[in-house]
Amino acid sequence: MAQSVLSIAEQSEGKFRKVTYESLSEGRRIADQMGCELAVLVLGNTIEDISKELGQFGADRILLADDPSLVEYLPDAYANVVADVINTETPDVVILGASTQGKDIAARLSARLNAPLAMDCVAVRFENNELTATRSMFGGKILADVVFEGTPQILAIRPNSSMIAKADKSGSIEKIQVDTGTTAVKFIEKQLETGKVELTEADIVVSGGRGMGGPDFSALEELAKLLNGAVGASRSAVDEGWRSAADQVGQTGKVVSPNLYIACGISGAIQHLAGMSSSKVIVAINKDSDAPIFSKADYGIEGDLFEIVPLISEEIKKLNG
Repeated sequence: MAQSVLSIAEQSEGKFRKVTYESLSEGRRIADQMGCELAVLVLGNTIEDISKELGQFGADRILLADDPSLVEYLPDAYANVVADVINTETPDVVILGASTQGKDIAARLSARLNAPLAMDCVAVRFENNELTATRSMFGGKILADVVFEGTPQILAIRPNSSMIAKADKSGSIEKIQVDTGTTAVKFIEKQLETGKVELTEADIVVSGGRGMGGPDFSALEELAKLLNGAVGASRSAVDEGWRSAADQVGQTGKVVSPNLYIACGISGAIQHLAGMSSSKVIVAINKDSDAPIFSKADYGIEGDLFEIVPLISEEIKKLNG
């Protein structure tokens, strides 16, 4: 049977997550190297219109699992549907984003299908007829190259680690039968914070730590807004109740890989570094010249963040006219 790659899209409220385009673009590159087709699976309700654009990002086929039972993400229902599609399509490679939802479903699929899984991949290459994934391990202390034994080979791509590239393909739409099977989880309600940039997908992240001294993150909020970025926090700031757990960056929080990470009043404990060390450029602002964060920073500013951050904001306002 011919080789194939299957990408799993992620959408919420009728909009695709940025990581969908990243994993789809990575899937297209892998499919080209393997000389095979790329299909993308979209789950949800009334999703045909938004799915048409995926052909512009390299999808040869767009598989629609369109059903009212899939309007909200339920782990067992989604896993049942995706597993059925994989068993039918028999792809060699399954690729998706390592978002909270992506990690959840990737682990379920690996266990259910007895399939090899590489989580939180920052690079993928196909050479000598073998797929190799580079992933962060041991809290970001090392990058390990791993190869797969068995199929399908499941890749969960770290957000912001892959380039989004357009590649016009046919993008033919195929509606598939949906069977969510027996589910033990029932959707009750969800609460969305509107107007916020998703932390794991933000190109710029401004984070605060214990040096903030309290829950007033207004200076960081303003800077992040000017940069169209997101606000994060260290575990100590979250433990103090200054920010919600959803904002936590670190080994026990979210892993981010923005183009620019600004650490304000963060000492740089290894647990925090594990969540942001893959950022393209790191700027540290801290009064303590011996803070470990400076050893990881590309640029360091020694001083009071409550004086420095507003000055940066003012300069950005001048540049923006």
